[in-house]
Amino acid sequence: MKKFLALLLAATLLFAFAACSGKTDDTTTTAAGSPDSQASDESTAPATDVDYSKVKVGLICLHDENSTYDNNFIQALKDTQKALGLKDDQVLIKTNIPEDDKCLSAAQELADVGCNIIFADSFGHEGYIMQAAEEFPEVQFCHATGTHAKTANLKNYHNAFASIYEGRYLAGIAAGMKLNEMIKDGKIKAEEAKIGYVGAFDYAEVVSGFTSFFLGARSVCESATMKVTYTKSWFDIALEREAALSLINDGCVLISQHADSEGAPKACEEKGVPNVAYNIDTSSMGPNTAIISSKINWSPYYELAITAVAKGEEFAADWCGSLKTGSVQLTKLNEKVAAEGTQKALDEATAKLENGEIKVFDTKTFTVDGKALDSYKADVIPDDKFEPDTEVVKDGAFHESDVDGMRSAPYFDIKYIDGISEK
Repeated sequence: MKKFLALLLAATLLFAFAACSGKTDDTTTTAAGSPDSQASDESTAPATDVDYSKVKVGLICLHDENSTYDNNFIQALKDTQKALGLKDDQVLIKTNIPEDDKCLSAAQELADVGCNIIFADSFGHEGYIMQAAEEFPEVQFCHATGTHAKTANLKNYHNAFASIYEGRYLAGIAAGMKLNEMIKDGKIKAEEAKIGYVGAFDYAEVVSGFTSFFLGARSVCESATMKVTYTKSWFDIALEREAALSLINDGCVLISQHADSEGAPKACEEKGVPNVAYNIDTSSMGPNTAIISSKINWSPYYELAITAVAKGEEFAADWCGSLKTGSVQLTKLNEKVAAEGTQKALDEATAKLENGEIKVFDTKTFTVDGKALDSYKADVIPDDKFEPDTEVVKDGAFHESDVDGMRSAPYFDIKYIDGISEK
C-alpha cells in the first residue's frame, strides 16, 4: 500500500485536475449559515427526521474564496449547513492547503478535533486524503475530482464529481445562439463565428469541458469553430486576461473559459466581446458582455454524504451528480446580452438531456480527423501506467463519467475533434 501511495503522490504532481494557484497560508474557519456503485440519479433531498447533532464536518480547500473554484465549494457547504441546521462549530473549513503533506496534516487535525466526515476539493489532495482514511478508519473522507475510490479498497474513502459536461453543453447552446444573432445582424460572417477558449491545462477535465461546450454551440450554429489556448495555471488573473485578449486579437468573437479568475470576463467587457464563464455569475463584472455560466453545485453531494454519516449508513464509493440531482446548474441568463430565444432553447435542451434524447458526446455529431469515432479506449481505471484500459464508445456515444459506475471524474481526452484547434 505504501508503494501504491508513493506512486499516486507522484502522479498527482503530473495530473492535478482541480487546482488553482494563489495563497499558501493555512487558514481554518467555521462556516456561517447561508453502496458501492455510482448513483447519479440518487435523491439528495435532506432528510427531515435525521439527528445531525453528532455530525462534525471538515472541508479542505486548495485556496480560499478568492478562487472561483474553491469559493464554489465553500458557499455550497454554507448552504448545506443552513439546510441541515448545523451549528457553526459543526463545520470547519481549512483554506489555502497545498497539495503536499500539509494536506495530510490538515486532515489529521480535522479528525483529531472530532470531524467524522471530511471533504477535500483538489485532485492533488487525493494521495494525502487516502493516507488519512487509512489512519482514521472511523472517519469518512470524500474527495472531489479524484479517481481511486473504487479500486482503493477503503470503505471510508469516496470520490465525487458531476456531469458538468451537460452544463457546458447548455452554455455552449447559449453561445451558439449569440453567434447566430451576430451573423443575422451582420456583425460577423458565418465563417467568422470563431470561439476562443481559455483553458488552464490540457487535462481531460478541461478537454471534456471545452469539447462539450463546442458541441453545444455547434448544435445551433453549424459554422462555429474554436481556438483553445492554455495558461498552465488554474488561477492567474494576468495570464487569463492576456490569453483572452490574444484570442480576441486572433479574430475570436466570443470567449469562454475553464480557469478560475475574473481575468477573461473583464477582458471581454473591456473589448465588448460576449463571454460565457464558469463557476460564478459574471454579469456584475461584465454587464454588457456576460451571457451565462455553468457550475457544479456541491450541495446535493454534501447533503447525501453528511446525512449518510448522521444515519450511520454506507454511501457510494464514487458518485456523479447530474442535472436531475441539481448538481449541474446554469447561472441566471443575462437577457440584456443573450440572443432572443435563448432561454427557450436552454429549457428544451435541458429536458432532452434529462430524458436521454440528447447525448452530449453523440458520435454522429462530431468527427476526429475527418472520421467517425466508432471506438475509443480511455484511461478509466487508475494505476501507475496511465494507459488506455476501457472501451468508452457504446450505443453511438462516448460515455463520459459513467462507464459501469467506475469513475465519475472526466476521462474524455481527445485533442481535438474537428472544428477545434489549439492556438
